[in-house]
Amino acid sequence: MSRSEQAAGVGRGSVPTQAKFFGPWAVRSAFLLAIFGWGVGLHGPPIFLAEVIGRTGWTLSLVSTAVTLHFLCGALVIPQLPRTYARFGLPATTVLGAIITTAGMLGWAVASQHWHLFLAACATGVGWVTMGAVAVNAIVSPWYSRNRPAALSKAYNGASVGGVIFAPLWIALIASLGIAGAAAAVGASMILVALFLGRYVFGKTPEALGQSPDGDTTLKATTRSAANQRPELPGASLWREPAFITLAAGMAVGLFAQIGLLAHLFNVLKPTLGAQSAGFLLGGATACAIVGRFFAAKAMVRFAARRGVAAAGYAIQALGLVALLFANPGQTWLIVAGVLLFGSGIGNATSIPPLIAQTDFAGRDVARVVALIVAIAQGTYAFAPAFFGVLQTAANAGQATVIGVNAQPFFAAVIVLQLGAAAIFLAGRRGR
Repeated sequence: MSRSEQAAGVGRGSVPTQAKFFGPWAVRSAFLLAIFGWGVGLHGPPIFLAEVIGRTGWTLSLVSTAVTLHFLCGALVIPQLPRTYARFGLPATTVLGAIITTAGMLGWAVASQHWHLFLAACATGVGWVTMGAVAVNAIVSPWYSRNRPAALSKAYNGASVGGVIFAPLWIALIASLGIAGAAAAVGASMILVALFLGRYVFGKTPEALGQSPDGDTTLKATTRSAANQRPELPGASLWREPAFITLAAGMAVGLFAQIGLLAHLFNVLKPTLGAQSAGFLLGGATACAIVGRFFAAKAMVRFAARRGVAAAGYAIQALGLVALLFANPGQTWLIVAGVLLFGSGIGNATSIPPLIAQTDFAGRDVARVVALIVAIAQGTYAFAPAFFGVLQTAANAGQATVIGVNAQPFFAAVIVLQLGAAAIFLAGRRGR
């Protein structure tokens, strides 16, 4: 036996030394990318909106239209991401997305004409989705099959952490550096992180490292994947599949309710709790999303009923909204309980549908399905803040919406939508 064989661990009665499974590094990297993606793309626009209005004096409706354009542009790009990854690679796409997002943030900061603002909104909308839900799924999924629910749950926690970190971080940076300086600092950091992760993580695949999903042997992975095959649905046939229709509709309706509620919940809580307490409570709701993801991942592994878990999550959120519906201004404990119950499902609305796609569709269709359902959901919830704003204005004649006084139509509408989303997810179980 040669010295080189001894160093490699090859010889009689021995097996080649295996490199340590790389999957956990993919999860950690997706977690870090999600912090920037959601911190900039989802939690940044409300801050940008207030800053632009304060700097320019433009109307709320005008700047709100730019926020809607931000989400709509992202919705148009998302279905093209799998094709873009296949052509240019995940690392290059992510870095380019970070650069475009940074340019867009600077555009929000210095816009002096209306068209400047709308161009900046298009840039941030196009860029941030390369660090959003589709990107997280593309980074983690090749490394996990059996343990994918837990892996994606951990990676998507970056979205919740992004909200916890960036909401106060944006305010602090703007106070010290101005909005242009804050955008430059965050953008430079984001680009450096994307370059580092693209170089050392995103360019690696299980095949290139000689590894299999979950760290199993090739034989186990092949046997497991072969046991769960479904027919492929090329072209327009996917749009006629009830499983796809119910998955896309359930995600869109659920996120429409969640984003609409989150956009206005602070203003509803503020008159009752005060601005500081309302802010802390919303932060607690975001933290509950991490706990909700943990228990949802455990439930999916144990019961193998991912649509049922999604429906249960919306039912729990609706229960929280029922508490808010009947709470009076003096019942702080009931208000806190309702907000935290709602918060438990915030993250699952984004993380569970890709996991449902894994079990309901053929392996080659999953990436396309995930991209389409995320795009449909984002294109739908872009209009949620405006819808609920009109609803409150019509119900309250322009007065402040206060818990226990005139918030009932607002909460009732969200409850109906959440229960509807749960019913849609359950309807998709037929024939699967």
